[in-house]
Amino acid sequence: MALTKVQKRDRIKRRVRGKISGSSSAPRLSVYKSNKEIYAQLIDDKEGKTLVAASSREKGAAKGTKTEVATAVGKLIAEKAKAAGFEKVVFDRNGFVYHGRVKALADGAREGGLKF
Repeated sequence: MALTKVQKRDRIKRRVRGKISGSSSAPRLSVYKSNKEIYAQLIDDKEGKTLVAASSREKGAAKGTKTEVATAVGKLIAEKAKAAGFEKVVFDRNGFVYHGRVKALADGAREGGLKF
């Protein structure tokens, strides 16, 4: 039986999550994208807590194409992470292909000063 798109993404997500983990020194930068919005979180997997979050739904988020908005969210999460004292993160694409909006968010976070 063929897997649906969501099932394929979930399978990839579980495989990747087994290999990477966020800590208090290097939290996991998790990305989620819907058709309309994009979200990013820094997660400490040892404590099970979200440390910092940013999304395209926030008031300070930029206008423009979805890719431009994703870059702005990447810069915003980097700014918030630096304010909270994080510089090194582990990137988690959450089963999404590293292309388009996910790549734009990662590039924006790197421009903002995060290292991964």
